[in-house]
Amino acid sequence: MRILTIQEISTSEIPLIQDMAKRTWPSTFKDILTPEQIDYMLEMMYSEKALRKQIDVLGHRFFVTGKDGKMLGFISCETGCGNNNTTKIHKLYVVPEAQGRGAGRFLIDRARAVAREAGDRILSLNVNKFNPAVRFYEKIGFSTVAEEVIPIGKGYVMDDFVMEWAFSVE
Repeated sequence: MRILTIQEISTSEIPLIQDMAKRTWPSTFKDILTPEQIDYMLEMMYSEKALRKQIDVLGHRFFVTGKDGKMLGFISCETGCGNNNTTKIHKLYVVPEAQGRGAGRFLIDRARAVAREAGDRILSLNVNKFNPAVRFYEKIGFSTVAEEVIPIGKGYVMDDFVMEWAFSVE
């Protein structure tokens, strides 16, 4: 059995992220969002321009995980978010055929290591209230601390739980 690999990516590897987003979003959100909203959000968050801004301007770090040369998922995070010892996970997606096999936890562990290196003590993320991933996050240690409804344009909103996982810096 081969182990999962992980690597940080740069803007030259944006197509990897775009490909995985296009593979995960329709199945992840098919029962939650309309196809039109999924298309709108994919363009808003995963266009080359949007991803370049996230990496080059906003300082989001992207990591991809794979096994046997196949990309299985990605995560993006930002340390020092809100100046309160928090690392914000902005994106975490695992391709449908790899879900439930440890890739999500592996990516969270990388974000936690990044947070520790930065001296942060909290991982934070937003997740759609109706996304089954809420149970995954709770199982590994996240707790819901707030709810947010965020307008994103064209009459669409993100209806999210804000979840956090506090840990000690060892």
